[in-house]
Amino acid sequence: MPGLKIFAGNSNPSFAQKVAQSAGVQLGFCEIKRFADGEVQVEIHESVRGDSVFVIQSTCPPVNENYMELFMMIDALKRASARQITAVMPYYGYARQDRKVAPRAPISAKCVADLITAAGATRVVCVDLHAAQIQGFFNVPVDHLFAIPTLARSFRELHGTGEDFVAVSPDAGGVERTRAFAKRLECSLAIIDKRRSGPNEAKALHLIGDVSGKTAIIVDDMIDTAGTLTQGVETLYKNGAKSVLAVASHAVLSGPAVGRIKESRLEKVIVTDSIPLSEAAVASGKFEVVTVAPLVAEAIQRIYGNASVSSLFE
Repeated sequence: MPGLKIFAGNSNPSFAQKVAQSAGVQLGFCEIKRFADGEVQVEIHESVRGDSVFVIQSTCPPVNENYMELFMMIDALKRASARQITAVMPYYGYARQDRKVAPRAPISAKCVADLITAAGATRVVCVDLHAAQIQGFFNVPVDHLFAIPTLARSFRELHGTGEDFVAVSPDAGGVERTRAFAKRLECSLAIIDKRRSGPNEAKALHLIGDVSGKTAIIVDDMIDTAGTLTQGVETLYKNGAKSVLAVASHAVLSGPAVGRIKESRLEKVIVTDSIPLSEAAVASGKFEVVTVAPLVAEAIQRIYGNASVSSLFE
């Protein structure tokens, strides 16, 4: 594909390599280094003049470091006369700060969106944003990709479908995502009523729906500290679930997350490769990774060819 270039930051190089291979192009040659004081230094080692360039960078931990790499790469490409620059962000950091939750608080997801466009991005591609309305924070086109069809397809192939399963939303906000998963598995739906007492703190209170004698599948967009997830597991077992699995798009896995999951009664956690798994997560034996690289590669090819991206999910 002449005129198509794909570059990657340091956040998830193996994922970027898979995307490039699926798209049928070589990953662009660039170097991202650090000065002695920690400043990011970016060097693009091939011409991008007049090209349509895609920069793959998940803004997972360390979030601020990865964002700064993304900003510097976009600026370097803009100054190198790239025709179009698309920021491909399989995981969009700061997405949970999408509204004012207290007086004099920032809307950080909007602030980051402004920084991305100010750096020079002309389009953004994301996978499973925490809140779909974040697309409106950008003044450039946003392509919002969904991992649920890929995760559901993989689950069907490995575990089957039918009324022996029940898809469970860990909160009211995730019902639409869980319904999409349940529809593909041809199973019923349940909801855990959850109340937050503070950031990264939640308490599962009540279950809406029937899970008795069934395999429950908790469906979420991300797993951060895993507090919500592990409390949900206990709630489901108390209500008669036969076994409990989890499906999530983004394995953030901060702090005690891996330990909590390892010690919990979760049988398996199925996640995408939007964020690389830590060694501890791999060693726990509870995680199964489903790649969304072909999905992202197909979106890149369609954007480059001015074809429909939404038809990917029809």
